[in-house]
Amino acid sequence: MTVTVWDHPLSPYAQKVKIALREKNVAFDTAVPGGIGVGGAAGEFVATNPRAEVPALVHNGFGIFDSTIILEYIEDAWPEPPLLPATPADRARVRMIEEVVDTHLEAVNWGLSELRWFRRAEGPLGDALSTRAGEQVRGYFNWLERELGHREWFNGETFGWGDLSVVPYVNGSVGHGIAPEPGSKLAAWLARANARRSVRDTVAEAAAAASAGGMGDVAKLLEQGLFKREYRDHRLEWMVKSGGLEVVTQGMARGNIRFTPDLV
Repeated sequence: MTVTVWDHPLSPYAQKVKIALREKNVAFDTAVPGGIGVGGAAGEFVATNPRAEVPALVHNGFGIFDSTIILEYIEDAWPEPPLLPATPADRARVRMIEEVVDTHLEAVNWGLSELRWFRRAEGPLGDALSTRAGEQVRGYFNWLERELGHREWFNGETFGWGDLSVVPYVNGSVGHGIAPEPGSKLAAWLARANARRSVRDTVAEAAAAASAGGMGDVAKLLEQGLFKREYRDHRLEWMVKSGGLEVVTQGMARGNIRFTPDLV
């Protein structure tokens, strides 16, 4: 059996998949596609995922893309230990949590990266967008606190789908300096989740990639047109609704943003 994850260690979507595989003790290799940062991905990776986005998973020659579909495949292919809760209602609940963090919270974290790493907007506009992002993250933390309720895990009694879906995004917000309130249930949950081997190993890979990648230089690469950030669906919505329409128009004029490629 061979399992390969097309990966970028900083991608929260890819982190979800790797945590799930590690929870099921499935051995896998990783491969980082070339050219993805400039919209030039090609070859075997694009044959697996024509959207040219990580993650993609290849199992014995069969390719799957989209992190949620990959999680479903993992659950079908390796049912033990189960990552979904037992009841239909609880399964729907954790899938809805995943949908919210995959789209809304991911978009805010991504927007903060646009501001802080890529310096898309500075001065009053940058300050306004950062302030708005901080308010939004705290709102999602409040929502997650309510969803967690009195459970130990978002999944219920055991770590699972709901937890591995949330932890990359909360950790991403923490990386931007926005952490759950000390003493909150969400803060206690995050400490428990980060202590798991599957999460700890995945976080370590992200930290190593950030350190090796020299994130302080990416704004210069962006300005030179050597890096293109993908503005798709929820990310574009976040930038526009939060007051950054001019960031989008400037990026399009300078050719340093990209969208999902057309299929051919």
